[in-house]
Amino acid sequence: MDANKKKRVYAQQGYDFGANAAGTVPQAPLQSMPVPMQAGASGILPPQAVPVQYDAGVTPEALVQPMQQVNINAQQPHIAPMNQLYPTDLITQPFNVAELDQPPPPINLPPNSSATPSPYANCPPKYIRSTLNCVPTTHSLLKKSGLPFALVIQPYTSLHDSEDPVPVVPDQVISRCRRCRAYINPFVNFLDHGHRWRCNMCNLTNDVPQAFDWDAAQQKAADRWQRPELNYAVCEFVAPQEYMVRPPQPLVYLFLIDVTFAAVSSGLLATSARCILESLDRIPNADGRTRLGFMAVDSSLHYFAIPRDGSENNDPHMLVVSDLDEPFLPTPMDLLVNLSECRQNIESFLEKLQSMFQDTPINNSAMGSALRAGHKLISPVGGKITVLSASLPNIGYGKLEVREDKKMLGTSKEGSLLQTANSFYKSFAVECSKNQVSIDMFLFSSQYQDVATLSNLPRYTGGQTYFYPGWNAARPEDAIKFAREFSDYLSSEIGLEAVLRVRATTGLRMSTFYGNFFNRSSDLCAFPAFPRDQAYVVEVAIDETIAKPYVCMQAAVLHTTCNGERRIRVLTLAIPTTETMANIYASADQCAIAQYFSHKAVERALGNGLDAARDALQTKAIDILRTYRKELAGGNMGGGGLQLPHNLRALPVLFLGLIKNVGLRKSAQIPSDLRAAALALLSTLPLPLMIQYIYPHFYSLHDMPDNAGIPDPTTGEILLPPRCNLSSERIVPYGLYLIDDGVNQFLWVGRDAVPALLQDVFGNEDRAVIKQGKTTMPVLDNEFNERVRAVIDKSKDHKWKGVGSIIVPTLYVIKEDGDPSLKLWAQTLLVEDRADQGVSLQQWMGMLREKVIQ
Repeated sequence: MDANKKKRVYAQQGYDFGANAAGTVPQAPLQSMPVPMQAGASGILPPQAVPVQYDAGVTPEALVQPMQQVNINAQQPHIAPMNQLYPTDLITQPFNVAELDQPPPPINLPPNSSATPSPYANCPPKYIRSTLNCVPTTHSLLKKSGLPFALVIQPYTSLHDSEDPVPVVPDQVISRCRRCRAYINPFVNFLDHGHRWRCNMCNLTNDVPQAFDWDAAQQKAADRWQRPELNYAVCEFVAPQEYMVRPPQPLVYLFLIDVTFAAVSSGLLATSARCILESLDRIPNADGRTRLGFMAVDSSLHYFAIPRDGSENNDPHMLVVSDLDEPFLPTPMDLLVNLSECRQNIESFLEKLQSMFQDTPINNSAMGSALRAGHKLISPVGGKITVLSASLPNIGYGKLEVREDKKMLGTSKEGSLLQTANSFYKSFAVECSKNQVSIDMFLFSSQYQDVATLSNLPRYTGGQTYFYPGWNAARPEDAIKFAREFSDYLSSEIGLEAVLRVRATTGLRMSTFYGNFFNRSSDLCAFPAFPRDQAYVVEVAIDETIAKPYVCMQAAVLHTTCNGERRIRVLTLAIPTTETMANIYASADQCAIAQYFSHKAVERALGNGLDAARDALQTKAIDILRTYRKELAGGNMGGGGLQLPHNLRALPVLFLGLIKNVGLRKSAQIPSDLRAAALALLSTLPLPLMIQYIYPHFYSLHDMPDNAGIPDPTTGEILLPPRCNLSSERIVPYGLYLIDDGVNQFLWVGRDAVPALLQDVFGNEDRAVIKQGKTTMPVLDNEFNERVRAVIDKSKDHKWKGVGSIIVPTLYVIKEDGDPSLKLWAQTLLVEDRADQGVSLQQWMGMLREKVIQ
């Protein structure tokens, strides 16, 4: 911004952009946060942050790990420097939101751990985060710590490979351990002049393949130290023939489209047909083998046979089957058609689809029977069934009743509404998984739709449940949101017929897996389609004492790409081991721990009810605080405070955010469909989106710094204002704020906002005229409006968070003196306040302190 430009004053108090004038409550100053010493960091620690030195003789200089030269010989024993423990008091040093943006504690491996000096030898946290970046050597030490040992695995960080390319090993030379089947990686040891390698998981010695040092393309010797698999912890192998049970399957989409009165009158049929039509070029089809099929569902099943382009009869024809018990397939040949060969006829079919059902009076939906018929149609090949539904399946197979009962909400009986109402859905999903069929649900009902039951279909087939409550295409915001999301969904480069396996150093075992897939055997997760917008949590058990200075874990995803290539994505993570409790706590990753407990809480809520899930989270928070106090704070509460190390300070706040999230919150106001959809997100979201979902982003806009909402001169990225703590103490009556949980955005307009601010942001000085509720920002020709829009857009953009996601948050304008129900909804996201039946952060901390001291 030009320094000479006159600043706009948006408050009677002479409130300037970027100035912290009277009337606001200042954030806790960041000086109260110790600066954790990462390897190689220098600088003097603030007085209250003197590290407790548990590793005798480790100096800060020793933390600096120089790049070592390639060492083919076995590693020398060496004690690695660990992270240091900075005790802090949660009562006297209140939580500051900036603590959530810290990177996880660094992984400090002994020198020469990896075979090459590559800076990329260990897996970066955006792909795998461990709850502990220092692993206890025994099960009893892990148990005593009270902390979980689990991995948060996100094998893909974008919807498209081009946005996040990983190194590819193209020559099909894949060296694996003969015993444990681990893939060669940067942490193996080479022996016998480099002719053999020792597996870093099970210690077996293996031969190096002859072709390992040969460049087949150029027919000459190659330098093995340049091979991607020895330099990169994350890489992809092109798999040879023996990794295929059958030829690579083509990408297949079967659309099951609801054509009941509810779907036609809400505009769902017209919008989805138009959106598929406009996205045909975005559907991956590099190999020209992609196939599409369409079925319409009301009280009957409607199949559509689409002829090839240039056939004698170019008209698609509809075949109606009214037998819902044993629906037969009319002419299977024309029902799944090649996108390239039938493109024109697919287009003409989609243009006519809406008119075929525009006058329908039918209210019944046989979606369960349609799913069985669709499975029958695509199971010989495998693929994705995409369900677009605006009504409850109420006839035929898997028929459901309306069981929502307002009197049960907020009571101990509410958990029964989250149970599966009909066993058909789970058993059918498992059947689909066996035949490589994945299901995604797009649910749009304005009435009860039993999301709790229907979400079983994606849960066991590697799909996802997308929920659009009260959706109507007549509202441009609704139509645009769905069209953008559905188009991104169709363009996503999913992996097909995939399996995920995680291997580890002898003595470690993958004990429990969380996420959307079918657990085919003790350690194999099956995904008919591998999505790009989900993360998985794997709990690790320590079965025997570990004697090594570090352990390794390796996740491998074997899959067929959209263009028919069999690939293996391998991610290898090495973590040092320890025998001391201090190192475990100093290296714990608070965000990964919160993600692990979100999965545990969802499991508990679905099995034992919401009260049990909330109680378990509270008990766990107390357990961790108590253990730290007893084992590491010497039982001393130092002036009656509540202690945790600096790297875990946000954990109690994240637990409170989880307990208050719409999926778990105690409330009589949350419909069970909304709850079930939230639980589906809590068990699938990648870590950055998950943390934002339980502790939303909160920005003050009326006084944002001069550079916020403007592209950074070096990177070109829009700069966001600093985040605020989620407390109403931060809100002044003349302010403008954005609260964003990744699903919804709330633009909060204070009741005393000055006319100039309203004019600049909304193009009208009159508060009464400004539309509240679901809306789109007006585009005005002034700098402040541009900056506010830039911040709102940047906040909803998931790419800078390092994740793939199709979700476009809905924007709501909330007036402080406007609709009370909208205002209350926005206020429930202020995690640190009392709202609904929840406690404030102060009360929560006080309660934890009482229980810990007991």
